[in-house]
Amino acid sequence: MPHTYDVVIAGGGPGGSTLAGMLLKYRPTLKVLIVEREHFPREHVGESQLPQIGPVLNELGVWDQIERAGFPVKIGATFKWGMAQELWDFNLVPPEAYVDQQRPGSFDGVRRGTAFQVDRARYDEILLRHAQKLGCEVREGVAVRQVEHAIDEVQALHLSDGSKVSGRYVIDASGHVGVVRRALGVEIDCPTLLKNIAIWDYWTDTAWADTIGKGGTRIQVISVPCGWLWFIPISATRTSLGLVCPVSYYKSSGKTPEQLYTEAIASSDRITSLLQGAARENQLRTTNDWSFVAERLAGKNWFLVGECAGFADPILSAGLTLTHVGARELAYTLQALDEGTYSRDWLVQHYQANQQRRVRQHMRFAEFWYSANAQFTDLQAHCQDIAREAGLRLGAQQAWAWLAQGGFTNDVLGQAGIGGLDLAGVNQVTQRFLDQDLAWHANDFNVFQLNLQGAEQTTIPVYRDGKVLAIPCYERDGKRLAVTGTTQLLLVAMQQANDIGSIMGLMQQILTTKTPATYHHIAMQQALQMLEVLVVEEWVIARLDESLPRLTLSSPREGVMVQSRMKAWTSGSREG
Repeated sequence: MPHTYDVVIAGGGPGGSTLAGMLLKYRPTLKVLIVEREHFPREHVGESQLPQIGPVLNELGVWDQIERAGFPVKIGATFKWGMAQELWDFNLVPPEAYVDQQRPGSFDGVRRGTAFQVDRARYDEILLRHAQKLGCEVREGVAVRQVEHAIDEVQALHLSDGSKVSGRYVIDASGHVGVVRRALGVEIDCPTLLKNIAIWDYWTDTAWADTIGKGGTRIQVISVPCGWLWFIPISATRTSLGLVCPVSYYKSSGKTPEQLYTEAIASSDRITSLLQGAARENQLRTTNDWSFVAERLAGKNWFLVGECAGFADPILSAGLTLTHVGARELAYTLQALDEGTYSRDWLVQHYQANQQRRVRQHMRFAEFWYSANAQFTDLQAHCQDIAREAGLRLGAQQAWAWLAQGGFTNDVLGQAGIGGLDLAGVNQVTQRFLDQDLAWHANDFNVFQLNLQGAEQTTIPVYRDGKVLAIPCYERDGKRLAVTGTTQLLLVAMQQANDIGSIMGLMQQILTTKTPATYHHIAMQQALQMLEVLVVEEWVIARLDESLPRLTLSSPREGVMVQSRMKAWTSGSREG
């Protein structure tokens, strides 16, 4: 007879350990098992993070441990991309704001906008041990040998140690192996032309391209003739350095991965300069870096989470973010299923749709990036095909820009963003690639009236403070408007006023009474970016009254990605 648990998780990486930790934080009486085929610590690629991970680590209660590990703090990235020869910087926070930050630091202030660059062997072990400390049983060096199932239900897992386990819920968090997914015959979709190979090794004692404050730096993303290089400091002395190129190029070149790797490094003056005096570990690793999304993420008693559910290209550093956020939402979903507050179909449907939507959007945005790289110019025509399928007749470059700006209201509920960037960041990237400034449509108007005609009102889940909450949502023509976050702030103000000056004044009043002052500037910027989305997607009827002030929104070509990038002010006959 199998040993029975509440939750059995195949895989102890960030997906499995985040899920276990979240479950046990809110329901410590649960009986949770992680089965991990490796012994931790173990090496793993995927070291660069996005800021969305910070709140998850903080909620898990593991922020302090991660911070004490001394991983470099990512304040942004330096790019040399496409045909352009000059370097350009994206900053998650203003560099001057990070100067002289003490380590370890608290999850507060400027650190809410930063991310980590992590040595996965250490990082993953910290997360796994934290789940263990919270009460999760962990079996390392034990693989799943057989998945016993019938009628879409996983009945038991047969393990390499000869034991057999079952759970009320069985979770596949086994990464690209997808041990449960494959056993159940779940199909995957590859809705992208991006089929690449990644080749990487680790180096010791490289120079950091930037040293900002105490422990802060930027990753380097550098175009080379055959693809692009990543350069990610993951500790004070160790750096991950990898090459991504089309698998078609690799096959046609007739070269070995070693030859491609060394030639690509030699072709970049910037990277070779950073390697002066450094030593290579000489353990070259490769993987097929193909984006995909699973067609199903849940069944009768099983779920997929993390990379086994879908993988988006590494150009956006999104892998760990998608895994952590998805694991958190699954933990909330399982808890809500047990509580019975909402219908099972509603909870499962939204968990699955959230993960699939995010992966697909990251794929689309990655295609936009690759279209600006000399090795991937054929993707511009692919973007045009996608636009044509959506009923739009656009030229290749127009379609390329349009593709990058899709799905803004879906990536983070209540905010305008995609691929880890907010709308101003996407505009900044687009301007850089197209070498032209993009207009903000909201600048053309100053009177805004909410337009919900033809929209269906539904509810969607938000995951907050250990509970799933159903919030109002409007859906129309494949677009949705979730009433939460800065979107809710904007809508509340628009219910009381319709000219932009009064709307901004009301939003400021609401923020003053309900949120810390340090958040006001960011919230106002996010709300104005959401207003831009509402205008473009016709959620508001917009008009111009010449007697009233109007917005002047803009995005610089280079600089801060989140907090200071977008200039916004009102101009006209009176103060806004």
